[in-house]
Amino acid sequence: MKETTSPTDRHLLAQIDPARVPAHIAVIMDGNGRWAEQQGEHRISGHLNGVRPIRDTLTAATEAGVKYLTLYAFSTENWNRPKAEVDALMELLVNTLANEVDELDRNGVRLHTIGDTDSLPGTCRTALTKAMERTKGNSRITLTLALSYSARWDILRMVRSIATDIREGRLQTFAVNEALIDQRLSTHGLPDPDLLIRTSGEQRISNFLLWEIAYAELWFTPVLWPDFQKQHLFQAILDFQHRERRFGLTREQVTTP
Repeated sequence: MKETTSPTDRHLLAQIDPARVPAHIAVIMDGNGRWAEQQGEHRISGHLNGVRPIRDTLTAATEAGVKYLTLYAFSTENWNRPKAEVDALMELLVNTLANEVDELDRNGVRLHTIGDTDSLPGTCRTALTKAMERTKGNSRITLTLALSYSARWDILRMVRSIATDIREGRLQTFAVNEALIDQRLSTHGLPDPDLLIRTSGEQRISNFLLWEIAYAELWFTPVLWPDFQKQHLFQAILDFQHRERRFGLTREQVTTP
């Protein structure tokens, strides 16, 4: 990962308070198709040009001190897109993992995934398994790819799991609490996101981490994903640091020692 070199990037990074950096940032990477259309190119070109912003965002997050970065790479609804586009996305995933795993490992990145990965093609599952195994000992930052993921799928899977355990006598209903729900979701082991970013100007969540973002700060930008740069992530973090997070408390409760 290349260190920050742009004067703008350095200026923004210098303004970030290291003590108030969001531990976990989640990103809905939106706008690849529209970007390609604006360039007069096929939608697949947008996905190809969406790889560079992933590198930049990961680098910027690492430089700022973020410990967890989760990217919404492919939703369960995306399976309904044209077959040629889905096939191209799967091939891009395999090639990107193969090309990037050495650098991820060198830079202390642990690769993780959430979602119904069993539904991915075998080549994708193999590439993911190899990359995660290679980087499992790293601790500088955890990069989670949400693949064949939707929050409703995950919540439904969790509910069925708990219901089965209650029916078969392994669990009592009074034992069902938020901690148990956290353990049964595919995001177990990850802290809840502090900041959710969505690109392309759309202002909706699109079935992403619905349980986990209950108290996340939301940051929307009109920038299409292929145009997303380090400075945009730094701007989002700076905006986050100017917000007052109360988690249901009053301002007095939050500010009083």
